[in-house]
Amino acid sequence: MVALNPQAAELNRIIKNGNPAVFDLLSQKGQSIYFPKEGILAQSAEAKGTKYNATIGIALDEDKTPTRLPSIAGKIKLPPKDVFPYAPSFGKMELRESWLANIKKKNPDLKTVTSLPIVTSALTHALSIIGYLFVNPEDKIILADKFWGNYRLIFEYGFEAVLDTYNTFAGNSFDLSAFEKKINDSKGQKIILLFNFPNNPAGYTPTVKEAKQLVTIINKQAAKGKKILVILDDAYFGLVYKSGIITQSLFPFLSNLHKNVLAVKLDAVTKEEYAWGLRIGFITYGGQNLDKEAYQALEAKTAGAVRGSISNASHLSQSLILTGLSSSSYRKEKQQNYLMLKKRFQMVEKVLKVKKYQEYFSPLPFNSGYFMCLELKKGLEGEKVRQTLIKKYDTGVIAIKNLLRIAYSSVPTSDIPQLFENIYLACRETITVLT
Repeated sequence: MVALNPQAAELNRIIKNGNPAVFDLLSQKGQSIYFPKEGILAQSAEAKGTKYNATIGIALDEDKTPTRLPSIAGKIKLPPKDVFPYAPSFGKMELRESWLANIKKKNPDLKTVTSLPIVTSALTHALSIIGYLFVNPEDKIILADKFWGNYRLIFEYGFEAVLDTYNTFAGNSFDLSAFEKKINDSKGQKIILLFNFPNNPAGYTPTVKEAKQLVTIINKQAAKGKKILVILDDAYFGLVYKSGIITQSLFPFLSNLHKNVLAVKLDAVTKEEYAWGLRIGFITYGGQNLDKEAYQALEAKTAGAVRGSISNASHLSQSLILTGLSSSSYRKEKQQNYLMLKKRFQMVEKVLKVKKYQEYFSPLPFNSGYFMCLELKKGLEGEKVRQTLIKKYDTGVIAIKNLLRIAYSSVPTSDIPQLFENIYLACRETITVLT
């Protein structure tokens, strides 16, 4: 085993002094990682501004601007300095500050001090970094049984963790009893929770009342001495279409809940800013007794994991997002897209009232996000229905056992009635073949 680097030991000391429970949540890799203050990065930083700077590992033109190809640069309106050089492993400072301001504006109950967001290469990379920092082999990650399949690749195959699920729904509500039983039965002093709201695949966000109860359940466990990491996959944040549903992240309510709770908010510009291909995400920490120095230590470890995996996220993408966030039309543009998705959601609700559809499928609870799920009846298998939809009805959906996941986000509003009619016809045809 590699000996602990002195820089990692110093970061560990700072985090321990701030909140020992947070240090105990770190994985073995998380305790070992650091962001190098010495070597190439430090020496390059010290040389910044010198007249003859031969430290930077990029090429510069004779006028000291980044060397670039006109065939590429000609397609980009941004200044070359905001496109072609490496971005910091922490992310562009202006973007980090802007995103934190964005979080605070959208989560007015966030009163506690948090870390500055660290920039990642979108949500999957953010989850992987959290796995690196906090998940040891055989650690259990508690999550609802309706979950995004990529969690398996990230946590089970990437970090040898165990996904420990509980029932997602009880009738039309979030199954709080199943969640509470699962967390009560958890062995050991460390608990890792993973929440994804709005949920992929079900398209569900808790009601205000359910969210308060979730927080209360977590607080009870923390009060018993359990050290709890709460990972908040907020990829679809903001896309809530009905009243009575929590419109904030759980982050404000968990980040100052108890000294034994560390909340980690994971965001991405993919869905939230309609920029899937730009591949930019963020990691933000919130916990009791963490001062600026302790947060900076967590940020340094996180940036160290970024440095050791992808070095840094795309500079061009970061600059584009920063430009968008700073635009005077940003709020209006976001609202227009939100209203379009809400209109599709409402059309799905309307179509599902067609009585004949109830013979073959019924919806799982949904109120937000990009998706909803149909639960098939009469022994129908999702994969058989999916194949019939492709071959006979020119229609694509995702099959998950006896569920069909419908991404109505990608279907024009006027096409939604025919989409569900095709699903009905495919179910009827599949039943006929089976009998």
